[in-house]
Order: sequence, then structure tokens, then C-alpha cells
Amino acid sequence: MSVQPISPGAVVSRIWEIYRDQFPLLLGTALVLFGIQFVVYLLIPGSGVALTILFWALGVLYQGMVVKLVQDIQDGRRDHSIADLIRSVEPVFWPLAAVSILFGLALAVGFLLLIIPGLILMVIWAVVAPVTVLERPGPFAAFGRSRELVRGNGWNVFAVIVLLFLAVAVISVAAGLLAVSLGSVGRALVQWAVNAALAPLTALSASVLYFTLRGTRA
Repeated sequence: MSVQPISPGAVVSRIWEIYRDQFPLLLGTALVLFGIQFVVYLLIPGSGVALTILFWALGVLYQGMVVKLVQDIQDGRRDHSIADLIRSVEPVFWPLAAVSILFGLALAVGFLLLIIPGLILMVIWAVVAPVTVLERPGPFAAFGRSRELVRGNGWNVFAVIVLLFLAVAVISVAAGLLAVSLGSVGRALVQWAVNAALAPLTALSASVLYFTLRGTRA
């Protein structure tokens, strides 16, 4: 089977196109989901561990919703409501959660081993979330399927990751400078807004990469 090279620039452009066209849905849903996190922060001081778990669970749910959204607009239009998209994630929430945990643990170990192994894992498993949601092979098989899709385009996938990392870093630094003089509530508000603004980028990157890589298989 021949594999066509993908264009990192075209992938990033597609990510931005969907972000722009679906901005109200992407940002609005993120604001609501991560608003729950902000409310917990205000009502339960010192809830660090609970807040971390909640943030992770909401991130898993949001990632799955974005995967279904990108699938929904592959024909050029969105047919399903926000509620429909979120409900569609329910059957795969726990497999997606398991993949998230395994991915995070493996990546942490990889980065401890002189960084390079962590970068390799980040690339070959770049589309493990959409594979889990759309193909439902099971958590462990999803990693192998992601590696299969990335094979032949590793450097191009890495380039997409780097470009998005730079964009996220610039936004995060700017927000951090803005919030440095604010109180704890103000910083939490800024963090909430930043999380909501960046969540679509990271979620869209995996989804757009998945459909792009699938289209390279001839």
C-alpha cells in the first residue's frame, strides 16, 4: 500500500478553518465544560486533586465530542446538535479515558528517558483518540492502529505538533503575563478562558490529522 505525504501547512489550515467556522460551538461548549471546573475551584477551596480529575474527565469528553464534530462536517455541513455530539461520546467514554491514562503514563516515562522516546510516542500515537472514538478497536489496539496510520508521515505529523505547540505556547505566555497582577480568582478566570480557547486546537489537531492520514492510504 502506497502512502501519500501530508502537508503540515494544509493540516494546520484545515484545523484553523474548522475552528473559525465552528467557533461558537467549540468555544461555547468549552466555556461551559471548563466553567464547571471554575465553579468547583470557587466553591471547594483546596480541591486540587478533585479539580485535576474533573479537568481530565471534561477534557476526555470534549476530545470525543470534537472527534464526532469533525466526522459530522466531513460532508461539508454539520447535522447534529451539541447535545447529540456529547451523547454520541457516551458509549466510548471509558475506552477513551483508558487511552488517555495509558497515553499520559507512557508519554511521561518516554520524556523521562531523555525526551526523544516521548516525542516518538507523541507522534506515532497522535491519532489514538479519534481511532478510539470512530473505529472502536479497544484501548490497546487503538495505539497500534494510530501507529499504522502515521507510518510514512511521521515527520509531517511531528511538524503539525510543533506548529500547534508554538501557537499554544504564545497564547499561554500572553495570558500568563496578563494574569500575573490579578488575584487568585482573576487568575482562575483567565485560566478558564485560556483552557476554553485552547481546548479546540488540541482536540481538532488529532481529529483533522486522523481524517487526513486516512485519506493518504491508496
